[in-house]
Amino acid sequence: MGFEFVWIIIGINILYVSFFTLRLLMVIKGYRVLASLLAMVEVFVYLKGLAIVLDNLDNPVNLAAYCIGWGMGVYIGSKIEEYLALGYVTLQVVVDSVDLDVPVKLREHGFGVTSWVAEGRDGHRLMMQVLTKRSNEKKLWQLIQQIAPKAFVISFEPKHLKGGFWVNRLRG
Repeated sequence: MGFEFVWIIIGINILYVSFFTLRLLMVIKGYRVLASLLAMVEVFVYLKGLAIVLDNLDNPVNLAAYCIGWGMGVYIGSKIEEYLALGYVTLQVVVDSVDLDVPVKLREHGFGVTSWVAEGRDGHRLMMQVLTKRSNEKKLWQLIQQIAPKAFVISFEPKHLKGGFWVNRLRG
C-alpha cells in the first residue's frame, strides 16, 4: 500500500479524535444526548480505523501516521468546540472606581449585569458579574477593554443556571 494509505490513516484518526474530543467536552458541559449520538459515529470511525491500522502494523510509517492523526484530531476537535462555543460564561469584573458607568454601558450592549460595591485593598471597588453565551465572550471582553481598560476580569464557565430574567433570555 502506498502513500495514500498513510493519508487515509491520518484522516480517519483526525475524524475519530475530533469526535472524541467534542463528545468529551459535550459530556462535561451537560449535553448528554448529543454526546451519546456523537459517540455512535465516533465508535464506528474508531473501529474502521483501528481495523485498518491493526492489519498493517508491520509498517512503522502507518504507526507514525496514526500518531500524527491522533495529535491533529485533538487540535481540530478543540478548535471545532471553540467555534461552536457551547454553553455560557460568567465574567467577574472589578473596576477601581465606583463612579464609572460600566454596568450601564454593558447593559446598553445587551449584557445582563449584576453589580455591587466591594472593599478592596485600596478602597471601594465596583464588582460586576456578567453572564453571556460563550459565543459572545470575545465581544464582551473587547467591550470591557474599551470601557474600563484597567479592569480586573476573571472568566469562568457555570455548570448549572437557574432563575433570573436573564437565564430565560439566554436560552431563547
